[in-house]
Amino acid sequence: MTSSVRLDRIQKRFDLWDVNGDGQIDRADGDAEAQRILQAFGEAPASPAGRQLTEAYLGMWGFFADKAGIDEQTGALTPEQSNQIAEEHVLENGGADFGQVVKPIIQAIIELVDVDGDGQVNPAEFKTGLDAIGVEGVQSAEAFRRIDTNGDGQLSVEELVQAVRAYHLGDIDVPLLGH
Repeated sequence: MTSSVRLDRIQKRFDLWDVNGDGQIDRADGDAEAQRILQAFGEAPASPAGRQLTEAYLGMWGFFADKAGIDEQTGALTPEQSNQIAEEHVLENGGADFGQVVKPIIQAIIELVDVDGDGQVNPAEFKTGLDAIGVEGVQSAEAFRRIDTNGDGQLSVEELVQAVRAYHLGDIDVPLLGH
């Protein structure tokens, strides 16, 4: 996929994370995104799963703040800073940093959607998750098949992490963390 698709998706991600719409991302935006997802799932922020998701989003914010050299509590990222960090530290280098940043969020979302408690996501749970996160216009059954790389009928944390990365690289069209 072209770098313009990658840059467009990185910019869309920035716009999604800029919850208050002030043109920059800060700690409050990370917290607000976690709260939005918890509300969509009907999960209390103080529950173990609620705390796990909030900590995962704030951990991602911490990663970005550290790479930008700004204070994690009071700093803010411009779109240019955020996009550069995403490109250099998240999408490149074989995905090592990407997994570090995204895996805790995926694990926390699985905790919310995994009603049968097996640590993986089945097709019904996948559809529920897409609906709650606000992914529209995606055929969940087809998307599930594309993401289920080992064909076992379940999505693991690793398969979901790779799918989120593949989306940002422009390799698939399933925005698992929302549009």
